[in-house]
Amino acid sequence: MQIDLRTVSIQPQRQAYDHLVQRFGDKPASRYQEGSYDIQATENLHYRPTWAPDKELYDASLTRIVMADWYALKDPRQFYYSTYTLARARQQDSVEANFEFVESRGLLGLLDPQLKQLALDLLVPLRHAAWGANQNNALVCGYGFGAIFTQPCMYHAMDNLGIAQYLSRFGLLLGGVEALDAGKRAWQSAQLWQPLRRYVEDTLVIRDPFELYVAQNLALDGLLYPLIYERAVDDELAGRGASAVAMLTCFMSDWAQETRKWIDAVLKVAAAESEANATLLGQWSRHWSDRAAAALLPVIEQVYGRNADEVVGEQLAVLNARLGKIGIRP
Repeated sequence: MQIDLRTVSIQPQRQAYDHLVQRFGDKPASRYQEGSYDIQATENLHYRPTWAPDKELYDASLTRIVMADWYALKDPRQFYYSTYTLARARQQDSVEANFEFVESRGLLGLLDPQLKQLALDLLVPLRHAAWGANQNNALVCGYGFGAIFTQPCMYHAMDNLGIAQYLSRFGLLLGGVEALDAGKRAWQSAQLWQPLRRYVEDTLVIRDPFELYVAQNLALDGLLYPLIYERAVDDELAGRGASAVAMLTCFMSDWAQETRKWIDAVLKVAAAESEANATLLGQWSRHWSDRAAAALLPVIEQVYGRNADEVVGEQLAVLNARLGKIGIRP
């Protein structure tokens, strides 16, 4: 008996969903496209929100930014749920390895007590700022328009929650529960933390989701992460012998550099949409970045003393140059 094997090519009747074919043409769609494009609820919402009866439940006019197509705000990382969780799982493994390395070799016991206390004073209260960032990005996700814009905001919210947990773990490792209590008291009462606390609390009541995106993800995070983690921790504290602290906070530096690409891409497209958008984004950027710089100055003074003003000014200039590259005049 002889068996002849043949290869048969079966042409699929459909290359992609109709809405993706209309947008990208009749060709297979990527998982990112399937999970991100044209899935914003726009019809059959049944009722208007009681707190804003002049608006739809999901309404693009909740922000002053106007886009002809909200799905132009593409995430260059192309994160959807699967790729996002896989990327963060790999980073989690790396962070766990760092914590294990530092703990198993007793590296924190080698820290100078004054340097150790400085690290606690600088970093532990920031877990409250990270929680504020979590709340703000959740609001942008809830009230923004277009899944391709709002979806990464929820990932960003969960990242900030994870950062708050890492900082809590850092505090427990270096100073136990007492360090967390001291950090909370500092956030609530210490004079040097009140400008940043006020900034965070003021952003919690912003109702324009795109302005909140600028105030939190561009202005505050655009200064806080380079100043605290890249300069104060990685450069200054590590240079004084606290390399273990830099190892325990390496996720924050890596995360800030990665998410910066997404933030810049969104703002660049929004600014290029119209002169009105670019002007509005410039006004928001200038207002909130100036406030963020003033709020972070007393925090940075813990590390840099009288040189803090110069350090913050340098980082503000870097942020302004970054804005210029994406077409926003601060």
